[in-house]
Amino acid sequence: MRHIAFLPLAALMLSAGAAMAAPAPKPEAVLKNKAYDAAVRILDRDHDRMVAEIIALTEIPAPPFKEAARAAAYREMLRDAGLTDIETDEEGNVMGVYRGTGPAGGPVVMIAAHLDTVFPEGTPIKVRREGTRLHAPGIGDDTRSLAVLLAYARAMKESGIKVRRDIVFVGNVGEEGPGDLRGVRYMMAKGKYKDRIESFFSMDGTDPSRFVNGGVGSKRYRITYKGPGGHSFGAFGLVNPMVAMSQTVLDLYRIPVPATPKTTYSASVTGGGTSVNSIPNEVYMDFDMRSESPEELAKVEKAFLAIVDKSVEGENAARSTREGPITTDIKLIGDRPAGQTPLTAPIARTAEAIIRAKGLTPRASFSSTDSNIPMSLGIPAITIGSGGEAGRGHSLDEWIDVEKTKSLDGASVGLGILLATAGLQ
Repeated sequence: MRHIAFLPLAALMLSAGAAMAAPAPKPEAVLKNKAYDAAVRILDRDHDRMVAEIIALTEIPAPPFKEAARAAAYREMLRDAGLTDIETDEEGNVMGVYRGTGPAGGPVVMIAAHLDTVFPEGTPIKVRREGTRLHAPGIGDDTRSLAVLLAYARAMKESGIKVRRDIVFVGNVGEEGPGDLRGVRYMMAKGKYKDRIESFFSMDGTDPSRFVNGGVGSKRYRITYKGPGGHSFGAFGLVNPMVAMSQTVLDLYRIPVPATPKTTYSASVTGGGTSVNSIPNEVYMDFDMRSESPEELAKVEKAFLAIVDKSVEGENAARSTREGPITTDIKLIGDRPAGQTPLTAPIARTAEAIIRAKGLTPRASFSSTDSNIPMSLGIPAITIGSGGEAGRGHSLDEWIDVEKTKSLDGASVGLGILLATAGLQ
């Protein structure tokens, strides 16, 4: 028979009490870790390489739904950075894993930057350098972040950093506009790691003092108004879909919305018609509604759809329908869920602590990013900046500043947040 030694009950209670009383390490302790310091020195040494990768990736066009060429290049860069389990999923997201010390199949921390830009196919993209400023469409949103993630992976690998949880590095598709967050939406619903994601970071934007813990929800519609059409002189008096559409816009802008939580709407894109001397048989308009609150967003959406119906009814009552009435084709073209990660959540408290320890003032904010999806599912998620400075986002003269001091200082903030969340050892 095996001999089993029993500790006195008092000793067991004392041991358990001591374990329970041991304070958890503060997140900012990561910044004093020798491995973190080594990784930051590697980021410094390899800064020119990171800048070169920003340029190389920017010059690979990645319009909405056509990110494949950039994704293929980024996949090989992830492999060269020393990550494992490199793959491209069915939606087109590319990813690789930095293995933690925990058991295989355990919780993971995911950090993602989006591959796509807002610019349509055929947009000329050539990086122009003026001193430390790089100019090109999409260079800041979100190409710099893609290169920063590669730099993190290489620095972690070379410095021998050990973390408890696996870190999944991702270049995701479909963040911008019509993409409607399809890349992250797929990963959360069907992806390989969907049941293992403990924390999620989107890296989008540059400001290292700002983090997004609130996801602005949005509803986007394309409304097509149809009618019989006809000659502008000979068929004068028939219903006109342009009138119904115009009334929709006028009434939309009469909807009262709260300043807090911030709630907005916009009539944005329009088209249709045949000629200047024709009553149009078809016109369309795109509408965008946003709110920090799911409840307020639902109210605006309901009011808007009622306005569309009323506008059509009004035009059909005001003019002749002898050749046919006005009808509408209502198409939902964007649906981003609102959500929020509480500031009391460990991921948010870690971000605040690291940012403050780096000498900056943390600023929590709301925005519409890839983090909307995990937030809406209750997965702790925030969006962080990649460092440096940027301006003119979503314009042809978009720019970033890669002056080394600000660039590295900002990038080191994100690295600290990531490693503290993943459990730096």
